[in-house]
Amino acid sequence: MEIFLFVLLIIVVLVVIFFKLPYSKTVSEFSNVINQHIVNTKGESGFFEEKDIEDMPLPVQRYFRFCGYIGTPKMFYMKATFEDVDFKMSKDKTIKIDYTQYNFVEKPERFALINSSLYGIPFEGFDSYDNGVGSMKGSIAKVVTLFDQRGDEMDKACLVTILAECLAVPNIALQDYIKWEAIDDTHAKATINYYGISASGIFTFNEEGAMLSFRTKDRVATDMNGFTREAEWSTIICEYKEINGLKYPDKLQSIWHYEEGDSIYFNENKASISIEYY
Repeated sequence: MEIFLFVLLIIVVLVVIFFKLPYSKTVSEFSNVINQHIVNTKGESGFFEEKDIEDMPLPVQRYFRFCGYIGTPKMFYMKATFEDVDFKMSKDKTIKIDYTQYNFVEKPERFALINSSLYGIPFEGFDSYDNGVGSMKGSIAKVVTLFDQRGDEMDKACLVTILAECLAVPNIALQDYIKWEAIDDTHAKATINYYGISASGIFTFNEEGAMLSFRTKDRVATDMNGFTREAEWSTIICEYKEINGLKYPDKLQSIWHYEEGDSIYFNENKASISIEYY
């Protein structure tokens, strides 16, 4: 019995040490993918000009001016980070996560890393949209895969997420794979086409030009068990902040609009976002 307890203690100690080690298969995979894409990044250089936006709907033009992009360098990709964000895994389970994402301009590509814990055990997620293939993977204890979701619905969901975020990376909004349609003074429709997939949504702005929300029917709600259901999806910008003359989204949330009511599944606590352009 003493030998058994001693061996059990050794195993527990080794597990705790392993959890505290900086190495992570998911983090390593994410870093390798990002580094490879950064190395291969190319695209249009130069500065945002009035002629770039002259054919866009008026509320989108106002957005570029409101944020102060005219005359600033066009970016090749964006890095966005959140810390201690509320993330609703299910109706009754919300966790705190750190969230890091990269959006690339030349092609619609997006990668995001989730760092968190479940009952004191490391939980990590890797969302990816690369070469038209979307995936959402989650692992616990650094090595145990909880889910790895893929398929046509995931591909479209990832593509429409890039569309929703295109004005946060405004050089994406100018790319040929996104088409804009005027609606009225405070609304514009955008459609993204790539890899044979198409998705659309409506952007809402205020009269000054600030983007307030994006809403679409082209995304299916998928839970951690892989079950799907139809629902409209939106992302809203709650606040802006100004840094060196540019206005950035500061607090944003993602919402599922279910028949039984809205569910703010990302950032209900309104954690700030940090955006960097490269």
